[in-house]
Amino acid sequence: MPRKNIRQLASKPLIAWTIETALSSQCLDRVIVSTEDYRIAEVARTFGAEVPFMRPLELSQDNSPGIDAVLHAIHWLADHEDYRPEYVMLLQPTSPLLSPEDIQKAIQIIQDKQADSVVSVTTAHQHPYWMKTISQDGRLVDFLSMERSYVRRQDLPTAYALNGAIYIARRGVLLERSSFYGDNTLAYVMPPERSLDIDTPWDFHLAELILKDNLQHERN
Repeated sequence: MPRKNIRQLASKPLIAWTIETALSSQCLDRVIVSTEDYRIAEVARTFGAEVPFMRPLELSQDNSPGIDAVLHAIHWLADHEDYRPEYVMLLQPTSPLLSPEDIQKAIQIIQDKQADSVVSVTTAHQHPYWMKTISQDGRLVDFLSMERSYVRRQDLPTAYALNGAIYIARRGVLLERSSFYGDNTLAYVMPPERSLDIDTPWDFHLAELILKDNLQHERN
């Protein structure tokens, strides 16, 4: 979806939901948007975010690793503003159901536990032990090999999936590893109802229904 991040979702552009959540958390020094698109930059500023630089086009391709944009921002802010925060948090605009409390709790974990990083997850909707793959001759086979078979879902070990909402790490870890994953990465578990990651038109439709329902309940 071209310019998905500024497509209208419920009452505002998609990116606005994450910006306003970040600002209302009241625990972030700055809320900065990295983009190569001047229209997205304009919308981001309208809703209160900073856009101190434009992201280079070579870091904005479909196959560009997301971490490269984060590292560019870190280096740009150090070189041009002498700004070197202890922690860097990545909030993706495709997680509009994120709450201010989620941001606060992720920060509390990394500070209280002295972790390298914290990444948000949610319980996996489909357990990997019950997933299948299809062989070249069309046979259905287990995706993962198991030491034992599980008949009941409640007997399965809990599995978690990345939900794409929150990544936070020490700045030094990011520069050293070029990754939000270090030797001491902890999980922040979010509930499924706030873990929708918009990737397809169907995801967008679901988010629209949920947010409109939330807004209606707030009015009542």
